[in-house]
Amino acid sequence: MLDSINRQVLQPLAAWKNGSGHLRHLRNLKRTQYDSPAVIRARQLIALNAILRHAYATVPHYRETWSCEPHLKSLGDLKHLPIVTKQDLRGNEDRFLSASFDKSQLLVKRTSGSTGVPLTIYLDEPGKQLKYATTLRSDEWSGWRLGQRVAKVWGNPEYRQFGLRGRLRNALLERAVYLDTLHLTDARIDAFVKILKKHPPGLIFGHAHSLYLVAERLKPGEVTPNGIISTAMPLHAWQRTVIERAFNTKVTDRYGCEEVSLIASECEAHNGLHINADSVYVEADADSRLLVTDLTNRAMPLIRYRNGDVITLSERQCPCGRGLPMMESVMGRDADFVVTPSGSMISGISLTENFALKVAGTAQMQIVQETVHHLRIRIVPAREFNDSSRRQIASLVNETFGSTMRHDVELIDAIPQEASGKYRFCVSKVAR
Repeated sequence: MLDSINRQVLQPLAAWKNGSGHLRHLRNLKRTQYDSPAVIRARQLIALNAILRHAYATVPHYRETWSCEPHLKSLGDLKHLPIVTKQDLRGNEDRFLSASFDKSQLLVKRTSGSTGVPLTIYLDEPGKQLKYATTLRSDEWSGWRLGQRVAKVWGNPEYRQFGLRGRLRNALLERAVYLDTLHLTDARIDAFVKILKKHPPGLIFGHAHSLYLVAERLKPGEVTPNGIISTAMPLHAWQRTVIERAFNTKVTDRYGCEEVSLIASECEAHNGLHINADSVYVEADADSRLLVTDLTNRAMPLIRYRNGDVITLSERQCPCGRGLPMMESVMGRDADFVVTPSGSMISGISLTENFALKVAGTAQMQIVQETVHHLRIRIVPAREFNDSSRRQIASLVNETFGSTMRHDVELIDAIPQEASGKYRFCVSKVAR
């Protein structure tokens, strides 16, 4: 009953009050996902030409970089445009902003991405609404339905930033309960499991390694959600096996990055990932690294943006019948847990947003846990890095890991990726 009231009454009421069109977008997206691949490609070509015209007319970087306004006759023509890198973006975000928007009215997102490089991204409201709708569509592929309870194994719950208003919205609309991955202990995991048993969620959502830790505490079938979504890091086969056995539910693997939001997601067939063709266009460079063009964010268009992840594209069509293009696999960011001297664990993925982004003058960062009581903070410094940055690091180490955690700061020229193509933001030599 509560699920139905939330879906049919509260969600539409909130969307109307906020002037959001995401539910209208969602209805359309659920219908057009079954269009043929040819129809979807034609739609992408129209969207690409529209964003290219807009970028050339209003964005300084593209106006100065491109010799003329591009017009694509086919999707393959996009390869003739230059690639945008993290180095192009960092510190030059204003050059990627469209003159059509008031910067003060835009949504601001900060991310360390898949390589530990801090970036600031600006997003316009219409783009945000469409991206939210595409995410909801893929979430429902897991078996969950909008309005059902959600259990999130995630760090730093966003609703807490908005005080009473945020708590009310979470209680009435999102209906989410959190296990904060910045402060994982056996007791907190056990308490979270008790909540799952008492109030079974429609969806369990989180980092793969954190979902695995929760699954270890359950007997098969004790909690059976409609869907499970793993995101933000690679889902290994052994983790998938344990999670699915514990919850008696298939895991839906999802992939995205903060710069452009959702990129691809498994459907109920669990046979590769569908590319979110209504919001992004995806290519791979000669080294199989992702190149993504954002079709919806006109405030800060990212065109042929290389985020550092390695992907495998596919020409096949999924047996589910959707015409959306396919991606076979992703080798994205990965991170270990850090074990604190007090015995608790901190998700390395959560540290990317709650540690790396707070140190001024950091071009790139990696945390290496040498022992339970010793961290090595590897930093590629920017010009702004100074003694104040070192004090910030010391304060964050004390606040996050405890007063008995020692640390060294190592300044280096670059943090290399592993042979697999992955970049490990957090490496622990003691975490189980």
